[in-house]
Amino acid sequence: MRTIGIAAKNTAEAHEYAGSVAADLRARGFTVIFDSDTDSKQELARRSDLLITFGGDGTLLSVARHAPEHVPVVGVNMGTLGFLTEIRVEEFPAVLEKVLEGDYHVEPRVTFSVSVSGPERDPNKHYRVLNDIAINKSAVARIIEMRVSVAGLFVSTFRGDGLIVATPTGSTAYNLSAGGPIIYPTMGAVVITPICPHMLTNRPLVLPDELDIEIGLITQDAKDIFLTMDGQEGFELSHHDRVCVRKSEERVLLVQSPDKNYFDVLRNKLKWGEG
Repeated sequence: MRTIGIAAKNTAEAHEYAGSVAADLRARGFTVIFDSDTDSKQELARRSDLLITFGGDGTLLSVARHAPEHVPVVGVNMGTLGFLTEIRVEEFPAVLEKVLEGDYHVEPRVTFSVSVSGPERDPNKHYRVLNDIAINKSAVARIIEMRVSVAGLFVSTFRGDGLIVATPTGSTAYNLSAGGPIIYPTMGAVVITPICPHMLTNRPLVLPDELDIEIGLITQDAKDIFLTMDGQEGFELSHHDRVCVRKSEERVLLVQSPDKNYFDVLRNKLKWGEG
């Protein structure tokens, strides 16, 4: 573990702290690469033996979704609500020492491999997703109608503002805001959650993560309907496109805080037991 990649949220506080950490690591003989030193987050992840992010969950997602499976990721929370960046700034120095000594625990997180088929799509293009994919509309207030199949079997049509497909890791993100369930992060599951469904009987559906999910648009004059992945990248869909979501062969290794567990994080972030 000689090359350490660092990505920091675009704030003065995060950049200043990341700079001081980098200076200390370089003084100890480590090679440090900032995301600004590379052409892309993919290159940063590929060149690193360890990845450290300073910011919120968005900063971590921008890097972790590109991390090779053998590269651990340390998320330091310098944002607001963070389920993935569970390590606080005050505990980071001790955690870093443990990681550099090889005395640390990682939690493997499932990712999606997402592809889009259609007349103008590259069938060989795959997107790696750690949290979720969302299909929704832009500012125009119109209902979207979608057809969902699982493992080649027709499930249902969904009419509403959109649809979320989330990993267990992403179950506490957009899925939670849309009324979906919280899923323990290492469970072999995936959740399909309608966004503001027209039919109140369209409820979130939890499935084994081994099953492929295909989503197609039924809305004929489909305009301003977008596919967004991890809130990081996306593009407009057409009526002819089919979105396929399947479990990726690669996982993301998130370094765990030695001082708290998943339920500690939930209690703290969701204010359980207060009031």
